[in-house]
Amino acid sequence: VQFVESGGGLVQPGGSLILSCAASGISVRLNVMAWYRRAPGQSRELVASITRGANTRYTDSVKGRFTISRDNAKNTVYLQMSSLKPEDTAVYYCNGDPLWPDYWGQGTQVTVSS
Repeated sequence: VQFVESGGGLVQPGGSLILSCAASGISVRLNVMAWYRRAPGQSRELVASITRGANTRYTDSVKGRFTISRDNAKNTVYLQMSSLKPEDTAVYYCNGDPLWPDYWGQGTQVTVSS
């Protein structure tokens, strides 16, 4: 199992980014998939998840701003982020929910700063 995250970068407050997570070894369609983030000095946080039936959940701080989705054909999970805030700065990872502790990818850094 491998997850490869990409799409992060430096963006100004109010900006947008789309993160991608290419999965191999598991089907994103058959598992609950999630995006997590870890900000400096803070514990890991589950940001968003998507179920087999494409039901989605979000942590309160990103509701209305972030959208999780998946492309079954590409076996890829996405996180569309808009109206970004400095407090969204973190390394973002994808994994399952519940997570597989042995299968963390390298993550992708998102920095929101002017």
